[in-house]
Amino acid sequence: MDTPEYKRVVLKLSGEALAGTEGFGINPRVVNSISQQVKEVVELGVEVAIVVGGGNIWRGKLGSEMGMDRAAADYMGMLATVMNSLSLQDSLENVGVATRVQTSIDMRQIAEPYIRRKAIRHLEKGRVVIFAAGTGNPYFSTDTTAALRAAEIEAEVILMAKNNVDGVYSADPKLDDTAVKYDELSYLDVIKDNLQVMDTTASSLSMDNDIPLVVFSFEETENNIKRVILGEKIGTTIRGRK
Repeated sequence: MDTPEYKRVVLKLSGEALAGTEGFGINPRVVNSISQQVKEVVELGVEVAIVVGGGNIWRGKLGSEMGMDRAAADYMGMLATVMNSLSLQDSLENVGVATRVQTSIDMRQIAEPYIRRKAIRHLEKGRVVIFAAGTGNPYFSTDTTAALRAAEIEAEVILMAKNNVDGVYSADPKLDDTAVKYDELSYLDVIKDNLQVMDTTASSLSMDNDIPLVVFSFEETENNIKRVILGEKIGTTIRGRK
């Protein structure tokens, strides 16, 4: 039987990952693929929490650049993450995985409020927990949400599934043929070299709490989520101060 490397993980998905090749909205085929991969991981006995972005629907930063009030634009982005989270919950439960959505903004008609001890209890019972609506505050990204929730629930690792990128590079590999892929980095390297894996707040929070981050490509056919959980060396691993 496969032996997982980790017992409790936070899976960070970009909103764009849910859009697939369309680049916008929610692609049911892609969401179902994610659900199937998460199901396989849960069946290994791994406790899975998920943070999903909202960039496939709305980006607060873009709204701000268009002249909107930044806080209002960010709150719209948080609501986009709730839409993605409900879609993912529905898909997971359709494949037999008990799932709870917890939101940082109170909306009790559709999801539980975020309560740390309740979230941990759900995980211990084998349920997937999806953390929606970011931190509940403007100016903070869903990367920061992932780092914060990972620290709060004492996750062993953050798994960052990226679209069309198989790790961290010294430059954008699509624009620079000389870009070098890193197998391992420290958070200090990420911050110092401005590698833009996570924002600085998220990187600092992960570093301070000694939570490793694995950045890897999400492809529907590769089952990379399970491969990372089983300890296969794919993507880029980022650790404390190294």
